[in-house]
Amino acid sequence: MSELLPLQDLFKKRVVLMTGKGGVGRSSMTAALATLAQRRGVRVLICDIGDDPNDYSPLARHFGFDRLPVHAEVIVPGIRGSVLLARSGQELFLKSVLRSGTLARAALSSDALRRLLSAGPSFKEMGVFFQLLTYLRAKRKDGSPEHELVLIDMPATGHTLSLTGLPELLLRLVPRGPIAAALREGQSYLNDPKLGAAWVVAIPETLPVSECLELLEGLHRTGMPIGGVLMNRVPLDPFSAAERAALQSPLERINPLGAEGFRRPVLARREIARLRQGTKLSIIEVPELPHPGLISALADALEREGQAR
Repeated sequence: MSELLPLQDLFKKRVVLMTGKGGVGRSSMTAALATLAQRRGVRVLICDIGDDPNDYSPLARHFGFDRLPVHAEVIVPGIRGSVLLARSGQELFLKSVLRSGTLARAALSSDALRRLLSAGPSFKEMGVFFQLLTYLRAKRKDGSPEHELVLIDMPATGHTLSLTGLPELLLRLVPRGPIAAALREGQSYLNDPKLGAAWVVAIPETLPVSECLELLEGLHRTGMPIGGVLMNRVPLDPFSAAERAALQSPLERINPLGAEGFRRPVLARREIARLRQGTKLSIIEVPELPHPGLISALADALEREGQAR
């Protein structure tokens, strides 16, 4: 059997973390991949991570909403959405232990317990982790997964590593009991390269590429399988090599308005080359696209890239 192309492999996972530096287009890329998965008949759930159910969601805006629902529900045909909240996951965990939703809600109504769960190290990540695990566990009547693919628009880089490193960290402290069982079950999804992967979104600029390389190292340390890098907003170069050579000297001498735009594609190629030198992972280049119709255009571009490789 031939090796799967990177995007074909992505759509066969159960959970994919979309991560990267702020401002690189993680939400746009998550929405585009969800659209492409829906086109292929995959039952997809998109998630982001919030502190409050009323938080504004850039991911939701791509589908015409200000925020994602607290509980998974259809947001457009073929795509469900949900915000992962620490409190929701903590309540689900307590319900599974106490065997009662009423008792779980009563426990979380305690001011002292709420303060502990808000302030305690890793308690927030544990709540998010358990809500995600609940979605991965969900089955249809025929026994198939309710959500064949869960795509998570992760927040800042540090939050990604906190989540991927959580099971190993807490299992050292709590090796037995219901928390340990949940952590190991979550690990069976996140750390199995057949089921889980992280994809790093970057743009071809110096700081995003440097942070991308650092994030790849961090993900490797936490045992998270890495699918590859989605290099977003790659500028198209309208000039041939001969045209560039002819224009280079006068532009350096005069430095007119717009000269930076002339140099930008060359600088972008330089940063992409630096990334390729720093990793053997697949790098999928996505061209810079106009904002109107962005998500559909991104999905089209990703589909073309997947077919061309």
